[in-house]
Order: sequence, then structure tokens, then C-alpha cells
Amino acid sequence: MEPPPRPVESGPLKFGYGTNGFTHHRLADVLTILADLGYDGVALTLDHVHLDPYAEDLTRRVTALSRRLARHGLAVTVETGAPHLLDPWGKHQPTLMSDGAELRIDLLRRAVRIAADLGSPTVHLCSGPAPDGLPEADAFKRLATGVGTVLETAEKYGVALAFEPEPYMCVDTVERCLRLAELVDGHELFGITLDIGHAHCVEDRSVLECVRQAAPRLRNVQIEDMRRGVHQHLEFGTGEIDFPPVLAALRDLGHRGLVSVEIQGGALDAPDVARRSIEFLRAATA
Repeated sequence: MEPPPRPVESGPLKFGYGTNGFTHHRLADVLTILADLGYDGVALTLDHVHLDPYAEDLTRRVTALSRRLARHGLAVTVETGAPHLLDPWGKHQPTLMSDGAELRIDLLRRAVRIAADLGSPTVHLCSGPAPDGLPEADAFKRLATGVGTVLETAEKYGVALAFEPEPYMCVDTVERCLRLAELVDGHELFGITLDIGHAHCVEDRSVLECVRQAAPRLRNVQIEDMRRGVHQHLEFGTGEIDFPPVLAALRDLGHRGLVSVEIQGGALDAPDVARRSIEFLRAATA
């Protein structure tokens, strides 16, 4: 089931940059750099580096961050993709499908509350890998149960969940994301985060077809260059993606959320990578 279509209002895209590409910088400095470069927003990954959702003084930190965002005029979207936040040994563990799923549910609920306090319209999440030997139908059933529980909190705070298809995870394509949407009864607050590089990496469809397929539920976009079959986030122009048609399609569909650069491997040179990225995106939308 698809949500009711929203009015399409074409306008300039809003570009953000992910804090997971600035892991050697203080968050206050990240915001200053992004504002100075002319970004419209920031994709904030909850982790021990910038904003720890388990910090004892979390309320104070969130209040201070909200003020900084307003001072810089930056929009924000909250992301929960830190690979080792819950388990120092297991990447993206536990998932909503595995033992300990209540830990993931607790994190996502915390993220929803943080998003509401920061004015973020969405919380990003992904499935993680399915447990070995778990039948696919059972994996999707567990995912739907966990997501449904988090949606109860999302309803209370008016924050949408933006589920990202991620290479080599249980939910790795837009089609499988839409399957999950059906299992949560087409909930209006269940949306999609479309990662342009991921779509090029693993989807059978073209990136443009993925944009159109995700459009009814599209809440959030991540963007970077990539090569087919290789899950490595690359700077623009060093992979295989033709970006101007993709950006034009997002604009023409009336996407109003952030389009956030995600280049984690550029953290050592983050200011320069961020500068080159915004210059590329401006040229690609000129």
C-alpha cells in the first residue's frame, strides 16, 4: 500500500553532509564548516563521536545542538547507522531480527525523541544482516514487528522512519523496502532513505528507475559515487554514476528532504572533501 501522494512542488534541492564523514572533528566545528561551505543541512549519525544517545547529559547536549543548528541555519536529519554503537564486536548488531532486538528498538526510540527535539522530520534506519539460518519470511516478520513497535513512538512525536536499503543486508533494494512497508500496513510514517550509490551498486533497475520506484515513500536521500558491485563510497566523479539526470529527477519529483553526501572514508580530509562535493553538486544542478 502506498501513502497518499503529496503535492509536488519543484524547487532547488537541499544538500547536506553526513557527520560520519567528519569523525576527526568536533561536532560544533563540523556545523561551522558545513555552514561556511553553503550546505543546507547535516545528516547526524548518533554515535560516541558526536552525539552519544546514551550520554548522561544527553538533554543538555541536544539543547545546545539545537541552538547551534538554528544559529547556522542548518536543517538536520537523524541517522542510526553507526556500525558498532551497540556491539563493539558485531557490526550493526543486534538487529531487529536477532537476539537482543530490544536494544535496537531502544536505540531507535531514543533517536525518534532526539529527532523531535532537534526538529528532524525523519530517523534513518537499516535492517542489518539477517541471522544465519533464519528463513527470509521469518526475518521480514521480525523486522515488521520491530519497526511496528518503533512506529508507535514515531506517531507520538510526529517523526517519520526512513528505511534505507543497504548492500548485503536483509533489506538491500527498494523493492524489499516496499515489501516491508506492506508488512507494517502501509503506515504513513514508514518512508524510504534512498542511497544513490547503493542503488547503482546492487539494484537490477537503473538509478533513475529506483528514484521513481521509491518516490511515493521517499523521505531522505544519501548520495555519493560508486561502482557497480563494489560497496565503496567514492567522491563524485571517481565512480560510474551520471548525476545530473538523477538530481533533476529528484528535483522534478518535488523531493523536499535533504540530499546528504555520505563519504565516510574521507574523514582525514573532510573539509576538502566536503568542499569538492558541494562544488560538484552545484555544477550538476546548474
